Amino acid sequence: MKTLIQFLFASLILLTGIQTVNAQNTEDDKPVYKITGKIIEKGNDTPVAYAAVALIDVESQKSIVGSIADFDGVFIITGFGTGTYQVQVTFMGFQTFDSPIIQVTEQNSNINLDIISLETEAVALQEVTVIGQRDLIEEKVDRTIYNAENDKTLIGGDAADVMRRVPMLSVDLDGNVSMRGSSNILVLINGKQSAIVASNVADALKQIPAEEIKAIEVITSPSAKYDAEGTGGVINIVTKKNNLQGASLNINSSAGFRGSNLGLNASLKKGKMAWTLGGFGRAGYNILGSFENQQYITNADGAILNIRQTADTRNRMMFGRYNLGWDFEIDKFNFLTSSLSFGVRNMRNNQDGLLTETFFEDVLINSLLRDVNVANLSNNVDFNFNYTRTYEKPMKEFSVSALYSQNNLTNDFINSLYNGTFDDIVSRVKNNNAGINQEFTIQLDYVTPIGTGKNQILEYGAKNILRKAVSDFAYFEAEGADGEFVENPDVRFSNEFSYDQNVTAAYASLTTSILEKYSLKAGMRYEYTNISADFRNSEMAADIPSFGLWVPSVNLSRKLAKGNMIKAAYNRRVQRPSLNFLNPNINAANPQQISQGNPLLDPELTDNYEMSYSTFFKGSSLNFTSYFRNTSGSIQPVRTVLDDDIIFTTFENIGQEKAYGFSIFSNVNLSGKFSLNGSVDGYYARLDNGLDDPLYAASNEGFVLSGRLFANYSLPNNWQIQSFTFARGRQVQLQGTAGGFGVYGLNLNKQFNEKRGSIGFGAENFFTKEFTIRNELYTPTIMQQSTIGLRNMNFKVNFSYRIGKLTMEPSRRKKRGVSNDDLKEGSESGAGAVMNNN
Repeated sequence: MKTLIQFLFASLILLTGIQTVNAQNTEDDKPVYKITGKIIEKGNDTPVAYAAVALIDVESQKSIVGSIADFDGVFIITGFGTGTYQVQVTFMGFQTFDSPIIQVTEQNSNINLDIISLETEAVALQEVTVIGQRDLIEEKVDRTIYNAENDKTLIGGDAADVMRRVPMLSVDLDGNVSMRGSSNILVLINGKQSAIVASNVADALKQIPAEEIKAIEVITSPSAKYDAEGTGGVINIVTKKNNLQGASLNINSSAGFRGSNLGLNASLKKGKMAWTLGGFGRAGYNILGSFENQQYITNADGAILNIRQTADTRNRMMFGRYNLGWDFEIDKFNFLTSSLSFGVRNMRNNQDGLLTETFFEDVLINSLLRDVNVANLSNNVDFNFNYTRTYEKPMKEFSVSALYSQNNLTNDFINSLYNGTFDDIVSRVKNNNAGINQEFTIQLDYVTPIGTGKNQILEYGAKNILRKAVSDFAYFEAEGADGEFVENPDVRFSNEFSYDQNVTAAYASLTTSILEKYSLKAGMRYEYTNISADFRNSEMAADIPSFGLWVPSVNLSRKLAKGNMIKAAYNRRVQRPSLNFLNPNINAANPQQISQGNPLLDPELTDNYEMSYSTFFKGSSLNFTSYFRNTSGSIQPVRTVLDDDIIFTTFENIGQEKAYGFSIFSNVNLSGKFSLNGSVDGYYARLDNGLDDPLYAASNEGFVLSGRLFANYSLPNNWQIQSFTFARGRQVQLQGTAGGFGVYGLNLNKQFNEKRGSIGFGAENFFTKEFTIRNELYTPTIMQQSTIGLRNMNFKVNFSYRIGKLTMEPSRRKKRGVSNDDLKEGSESGAGAVMNNN
């Protein structure tokens, strides 16, 4: 660890040194010309972070150099000589500021403009005309932002579709998200998290329509203020908020060959009080596919069994989410916000004609036919409340946030076995798995400037999370197609599992500027976790000891000329196992591949090291990032053989993961009407389960590559065309590989009635009848090859319309809220929602 830290910071110092030497060689003994200042919002003295600052030559009216204000609104312009200039400041929602004419000479080389106040820009929305393309990707000091509201190809999609377009993120066809190859990430919605997200990220993303998303923020090196979870980093989904005066109603709809959606959103804001009411529904249908599986199992005597499986698949789904929000500005310094939301998620999956054939030395010894029906249903309710207190002193703020969330889950399957002639059902097996996830959180945060400097910010706070989850599972058997189900009394198959978790945390973080062009953000977080778990119908007990964790983080950045920046970072992250991995319910929907969680899992720890460089040229941006990730106690699946022909999967803390990676992405504005952006992400993974027994020892390594490309062109008469493609290569896993895949789409959109409405046509994967993903598994006793087919060619018509006239009113404060997600999500064996090991 020490060597890696020295390498990162030595590299940073080396690059800085090269920059300094170059400057010295070219400038010799000439004075250093510099213009500084601080940008605030007029009326409340709030810093305007990340405003764009340009130095304009008065004679030619051309921009000479530029800069970006930091988090505190402070900017520094260098890299210019003597002359006559003006400083121009721009930021969305504010009027452009032009300074008085500045005469720069050798005697007047260091100029401080002191405070620059920006006035808000109040205009009617239908009168706004946007010229050219707004950037889809923005690189900020501490995060990368994908502006989803500018992407018209997303109409009719969901949050998973948005994630596929975001640099550094990868989303498989089931909606499982990973960042730089790691699926252990913190996912927030407007800085908060509900139980539905903690239960299963993939399912939660399907409940959020793309039209409701304003932006996706990717934070690869979170500060101590964030919960310690998420070895890969933090993803914040920013939805469209109501910062408007007046009343409005928005209608969004889409109808397609495989899916349709309808959304209604209303808002009302008068004076200091605002209400929002939103709801949407999304249906998926006609989702057909196929399943093939072939596995070779070597028994103790060396005999090899060959098991082949095939089936046709059908999926149907229905999602809905409804929310009511309320904001109240008590006075200049005190604010209240609250929200209440309800959600439903119904998924029904069918395997028709699951044929299982068993061969011994190429001789068929057994043939079984089954139908499998899986019902994955849930509903959830979330209540958030937040109080914020600000002060006369800029950047000083205190907030109290609370969250209550409950998610009710039902995950059942019925496996129907046919007789030897495949004519009639001879028996049925049913598994009922009802679960409840409850979560209550309270959080205190305090932010204050310290010292006499303007660039020193201290943040500290505390948080407590109480979680309770219950899984009530039972197996039943019945004869024939209509026989009565009888419960299996074995406590391994019918029981109730209760899991309680209490996480108490405190943090402190300091942000400061050092050596003029350097910024440092360092912090420490401590978390203490207490867990209890038991079974109702047996003496089995899960004795899980309490544990405490220190979680440090360091972020260092150096501003270069013309707005370029280099950053280095280190942080430690913890990933607690979600009930996805803990649930002891035995999932045997496919009798040849069964799985079960492990209630005794410990958290896994990851050390992250990162270095990045950002540059801008001719209206385009380019970012290079390299990183190293080392995970100990990694939660990995362990696969063994039961009854000579069944693959059994559970989970253990026996893994070691190392990843060496890079990412490159660019946003290019080729003209005022055409923009192009793309990215390439790659990493070399090494995995080892650390076992010596040759029967169970496993290790694997390899390179994983993914990429995306997006193009946008504005046509005359308010027409717009956009295209998108994403591809991910084969992923390396501990005991095999997961197949790669690619998706693409095209959208044509027309705005009408002064841009109040739009109508468009979209097509997805229109040249591909069926995608196939091939997965492989290798152990000393198992060789398995499975193929999943999905027919997701889709054609859709999109329509949206806005009723009501609204006037823009920029928000006077940054909303705070509770943010939880310290649970490792997903699994290599396809585990489903919390308390659902499906």
